[in-house]
Amino acid sequence: MDIQQKITSLREELSEHNYRYYVLDQPSITDYEFDMKLKELQQLEAAHPEFYDPASPTIRVGGMVTKNFETVVHEHRMYSLDNSYSKEDLEDWEKRIQRILGDAEVEFTCELKYDGASISLTYEDGKLVRAVTRGDGFQGDDVTTNIKTIRSVPLQLKGDYPPKFDIRGEIILTLEGFAKMNQERIEAGEDPYMNPRNTASGSLKLQDSALVAQRPLECLLYTVAGNHLGISSQFEILEKARSWGFKVPTVAKLCKSTKEVMQFVEHWDTNRHHLPYETDGVVVKVNSIQQQEELGYTAKSPRWAMAYKFQAEQASTVLNEITYQVGRTGAITPVANLRPVLLAGTTVKRASLHNADQIAKLDVRVGDTVFVEKGGEIIPKIIAVDFTKRPTDSKSTKYITHCPECGTELIRKEGEAQHFCPNDTGCPTQITGRIQHFISRKAMDIEGMGSETVELLFKQGLIANYADLYTLTKEKVVPLERMADKSAENLVNGVAASKSIPFERVLFALGIRYVGETVAKKLAKAYKNIDALMAASQEELVAVDEIGERIAESVVNFFSEPTNLEIIDRLKSYGLRFSLSEEQLENQTDKLKGQIFVVSGVFETVSRDELKKLIEDNGGKVASSISSKTSFVVAGDNMGPSKRTKAESLGVPIISEQEFLQKLQA
Repeated sequence: MDIQQKITSLREELSEHNYRYYVLDQPSITDYEFDMKLKELQQLEAAHPEFYDPASPTIRVGGMVTKNFETVVHEHRMYSLDNSYSKEDLEDWEKRIQRILGDAEVEFTCELKYDGASISLTYEDGKLVRAVTRGDGFQGDDVTTNIKTIRSVPLQLKGDYPPKFDIRGEIILTLEGFAKMNQERIEAGEDPYMNPRNTASGSLKLQDSALVAQRPLECLLYTVAGNHLGISSQFEILEKARSWGFKVPTVAKLCKSTKEVMQFVEHWDTNRHHLPYETDGVVVKVNSIQQQEELGYTAKSPRWAMAYKFQAEQASTVLNEITYQVGRTGAITPVANLRPVLLAGTTVKRASLHNADQIAKLDVRVGDTVFVEKGGEIIPKIIAVDFTKRPTDSKSTKYITHCPECGTELIRKEGEAQHFCPNDTGCPTQITGRIQHFISRKAMDIEGMGSETVELLFKQGLIANYADLYTLTKEKVVPLERMADKSAENLVNGVAASKSIPFERVLFALGIRYVGETVAKKLAKAYKNIDALMAASQEELVAVDEIGERIAESVVNFFSEPTNLEIIDRLKSYGLRFSLSEEQLENQTDKLKGQIFVVSGVFETVSRDELKKLIEDNGGKVASSISSKTSFVVAGDNMGPSKRTKAESLGVPIISEQEFLQKLQA
């Protein structure tokens, strides 16, 4: 056997042993034998670098250092899930599904919700080419080097896999592995880690991959994303992924009703403590991929999936003080400052009290012993007061009447949950908050500038709004505290570089209330430039897909303020992008303006998502269900019979995929 054959043979043998040990949990050789074979392969590869293979098992050892983790845009967005906490929530969700699908039979796949760090792995021709963190769902950090050290992540797939796809999962630490790590830290005189989830997440951003390799991380996979994968159901996804070499837990179950779903939930709510890893709920998905496509997405979540959260963990502690935060929109949020208490693996010192109504409803007071819960929300919340421990000199909480930052009297509009400071142009916290939002990563992404720098620039009188950022010079910035020559140069260069940020992100950066990333993209696509958007009436805005009355009113109010118009004029003069690029405009027309389409079935020439994009790019609106307002139903193969019946009864024209494409060419 020649050297290349020997290297190939060892790689294949070690990959198989790796798979049997870390994925199947069925080792066939001892750890010592494995280590000896790995050492032999390392020596051969070092002597013969011409036979390098990025999928070699020796990659698992790590050793590469990553100074900066590159930001990568997800080819297929990673959505978050809506949460449910009761049987009634699930039944309501099922009713919403049936309203869209009609009388079609629906099956559900139930899987455990793993409490780890979300990851997206991209495979091309069976090889792992990229691993990206979830980030904000649109983009994340490239952590490929670190992920390659995790032994349950296959570097080379087995069997009949698609040529290219993304597979999503959670990076977790087993409870046993976490306990062992902490024991080693304690013996070394170091503080133990607080919980497995945060430790797993932090591991992905370690600069030295050799340190990542030493941690007992695992990757549990649960779904794939891609085009033309030839898979018809979520349950099939799990089976296929398992056959390709991924670690996919076998506890998933196919259920025919929400009654069966609840049986699965109740079983694991009781038995989850026997699992080797942490889980905080059950993810329920419509099993049929075709039905998933039919149901589609809201701005944030798939309509075809729901996370059922197990009962949250609680702890009791003392409320020391209530303070009030002012947000960039002027919204006042009361915050409970607590005696520190350990809850769900983290030390909690603060909790949200939401608004004045919540304080009154709970009758919560300073000095009370309160119950704190950490459930689906990231920020803990107070859920009740232990009245048996209330001090005798307790006094009712009086909600503040004036802004804690600028002293302006607060207002509360009818129907609003929160109090507001109306001094939006003079309240320091609102001003700096808007600028901090403007420079943030998802908005203008200005390098060299953070929240503290914004505070400093504001206090020194160098900026009073985000347009002032573009007047900064190196000479103005250098004298600031802790601002070196190079730092000042980076800041000014970062501001200048932000002028190339696309229109939809500039629109998001303006900080219009209720206009998040998704809404900003919708408005940018609908109006093409800022002038057309500023001229739009509330009625016209509501006609845009997913823009409701509240958003429309907020947009109109923002552009009716002379101060905002003046700032936008200044930003225009500084060269920021206030219209879609020529490339973005090339494929957009108004051919379908005012028309509402429902897309149903399976298509041949273009995918369902491409079809929806064509509708929106040409001025049309995509709806999830048929109504009297629907202009056309674009029908593919296997269109639901109930949808066809409803369209016919309402007299809505049903057209084929080809007829739709011809309509665009006309």
